[in-house]
Amino acid sequence: MHPETVFSGRCHCGSLEVKFESRVPAGQLSVRACSCSFCRAHGARSTSDPNGHVEITVNDPGQLIRYRFATKTADFLICGRCGIYVAAVLTVGSSSYATVNVNTLDSAKSFLQEARSMNYDGETETERIRRRMKNWTPATVVGLT
Repeated sequence: MHPETVFSGRCHCGSLEVKFESRVPAGQLSVRACSCSFCRAHGARSTSDPNGHVEITVNDPGQLIRYRFATKTADFLICGRCGIYVAAVLTVGSSSYATVNVNTLDSAKSFLQEARSMNYDGETETERIRRRMKNWTPATVVGLT
């Protein structure tokens, strides 16, 4: 078992910060490139670890944009000041799960693996929620008002 690694990152201006903890080294985490127009427009490369933890800190709640589209099952967290997409968060009851945009991490260059192209168009809302709960990282969002 690898020791716990903490990957830190933020949006460009620092309004949104992320701390992603995993026992899996950067080079072994799955990196995905969703084929939806939102992720393509942002050049997002996403990763998650269902055995890890993500803490997202909202330093300036007035700058947080929670964008929801399609099935409206997750909040895509974007900084309203600098426009950077940091993470997507699914909340079910009192539990939250996140996928992190690797490009916002300080160690983004450590994720050398090619992002797998993903297409989730055929999923039902229930299937999408189940997949995210199974594969995304348990998360905490700090600083929301």
